[in-house]
Amino acid sequence: MNDILLLKLGEIVLKGLNRRSFEQKLTANLRRRLIPLGQFRVYCMQSTIYVEPESPDADLDAALEAAKKVFGIVSVTRAAACEKDKDAIAQKAIEYLEPVMRTAKSFKVESKRSDKRFPMTSVQLSQYVGCALGEAYPDIPADMHNPELTVFLEVREHAAYVHAAALPGAGGMPVGSNGTAVTLLSGGIDSPVSSWMIARRGVRLIPVHFFSFPYTSELAKEKVLTLAKHLSGWCGRMTVEVVPFTEIQTQIREKCPEELFTLIMRRFMMRISERIALANGAGALVTGENLGQVASQTMEALRCTEAVCTLPILRPLIGMDKEEIVQMARKLGTFETSILPYEDCCTVFTPKHPRTKPRLSEVEEAEAVLDVEGLTEAALAGIERIRIELY
Repeated sequence: MNDILLLKLGEIVLKGLNRRSFEQKLTANLRRRLIPLGQFRVYCMQSTIYVEPESPDADLDAALEAAKKVFGIVSVTRAAACEKDKDAIAQKAIEYLEPVMRTAKSFKVESKRSDKRFPMTSVQLSQYVGCALGEAYPDIPADMHNPELTVFLEVREHAAYVHAAALPGAGGMPVGSNGTAVTLLSGGIDSPVSSWMIARRGVRLIPVHFFSFPYTSELAKEKVLTLAKHLSGWCGRMTVEVVPFTEIQTQIREKCPEELFTLIMRRFMMRISERIALANGAGALVTGENLGQVASQTMEALRCTEAVCTLPILRPLIGMDKEEIVQMARKLGTFETSILPYEDCCTVFTPKHPRTKPRLSEVEEAEAVLDVEGLTEAALAGIERIRIELY
């Protein structure tokens, strides 16, 4: 029997009568992710997804790495399959785990018997295989309390499986199981992290980027597309909606009070993002806003910017410390791209003394000099859509 991947489900197992729909969404997402890696049989039983190679070119190592980024999976294990016979299981453990047994200072065996027809209890199987491993590797003592290596045995419906410790998966919910949202994706540190956090809750993302050429360069746009490409490893294929924003920012600079530039700009972003969301059947907007981080993210400022929207605005970073966000960006691998010195439109025409406690009425009055609907329609008409394939 060939090696196999065992993928354990997370909170999906807590679902009730609709659990099956979540499992189907997860397996469909996984199958799409594995298409470039060869032919695999993917099926779900007993709260575990099985991934079996079905062609000589199937890359199981690459499949393992891909599975670690599929939301809905909490652990990923490469295991060896064998017959459901105690001696076959013991021999497979001796052979398959030789590299890790040779380097371990102590070990123990844990068994899980999902197939209750198997004639031994879990404890009996652990003891039997543990004795066999002890004889095969006499210099490695058994330690039931603090072992360096734990050998796992699983007796399931079709076969028995032997493996060492599982690797952590991405967790969360399958992408697409909790609807669709538009995420405002800048080139900064925060927005890729907030996008990832919402996608992890099962939300399919439509990234929107506001581009102000020539105030922001093509390199700035490429930076954002690189971030989107990186996120696709978790979120799946996406289409980035690049919104031309130069004329809006120029009009704001010419006609509005400087201290309100950023707030009025953000209101346009929210209007345009909501129009894109409604056109695509999305149910929410996602931002990387963090309470009090900058002048436009005070409570008063947030009220002014969200007042133009009817859809809910999801802000997963709202209560996080900046260092926590940076640590997450490093973990995701987006940090180094985010700090590249290419400015995005949020840094264009930044006021020297922005209003931190604006009144909604004064912002609306300042904005009234603009052709809001005309500028919004022109920006929507000029959108460039860029397809992002899997990373």
